Amino acid sequence: MDRTRHQRALTLFPTGLALAFSLAAVGSSHWCEGTGRTIKPLCQDALGGPGCIRLTWASGSGGNESDASQAVQYIWETGDDKYIQRRFHTGLWQSCEESFDGTGEQCRSFQSIIPAEEQGVLWLSIGAEVLDIFLMLTSTILLSSRVSCHRPELNRLKVDASVAILMVLAGLLGMVAHMMYTTVFQITVNLGPEDWKPQTWDYGWSYCLAWASFALCMAVSVTVISGYSATRLECRTQHKAQKSRQQPPRNLQAPPASQRVWAPGATPSPAGYAVVKVSGHLLPSVPGKVSMC
Repeated sequence: MDRTRHQRALTLFPTGLALAFSLAAVGSSHWCEGTGRTIKPLCQDALGGPGCIRLTWASGSGGNESDASQAVQYIWETGDDKYIQRRFHTGLWQSCEESFDGTGEQCRSFQSIIPAEEQGVLWLSIGAEVLDIFLMLTSTILLSSRVSCHRPELNRLKVDASVAILMVLAGLLGMVAHMMYTTVFQITVNLGPEDWKPQTWDYGWSYCLAWASFALCMAVSVTVISGYSATRLECRTQHKAQKSRQQPPRNLQAPPASQRVWAPGATPSPAGYAVVKVSGHLLPSVPGKVSMC
């Protein structure tokens, strides 16, 4: 692989990496992670467990079934004992919380959690993320075709210009999409349902991958624009050199025989003409002056 194709391959690698980061981020549910405080559910059996509220029955005086139905249920958990800390992680599509017994996860749609007035913003964020992926995929295909095929310089310049524009647009769309999702999530933290509100939260690895994809998009666009400028300047220089070589050289015309002056012992010059010193009277055929080459 020559040097030019090696440089193209180096440009293709971060573009594909940005595409992979963006796909992984959009498909995952780890944009935000944290813990939430949820009221414990009632225990389904008499034994119960630490993740549910156990009930104590007060027996009726007669001990019959009617008295048992009127028995008082006592719940001894008060204050923080009524709540359980559960870990959760949220993405563009769903939010998953740890189960009460700690053996699995319970997932639900993130769209069902956010306030109704923020539904449109979430869909705009998802649409921008999908368009971002499409632009990066198009840039990857163009760069792959440029690496695998030998194309003229003009087509290569067109590909570089297209890739630079597409990657800039992809980076800007990704940045806007990430900021819209962050806004929606923060509003949901304050106005969301009580059984979901997180107590502590932070950004997850998917959110970091999304911003890493944005950084790679900007880096690729700057690199491609630099290569485009260098190639454009090189093409102009080569064009000027070819144009100068195609122009015929300007040959000096020899003077007429009537205007040539020869002297004995004159040495011809490298150009083929004699440089002589003229003294005495001028030739009758040259009125007034002598032309010297």
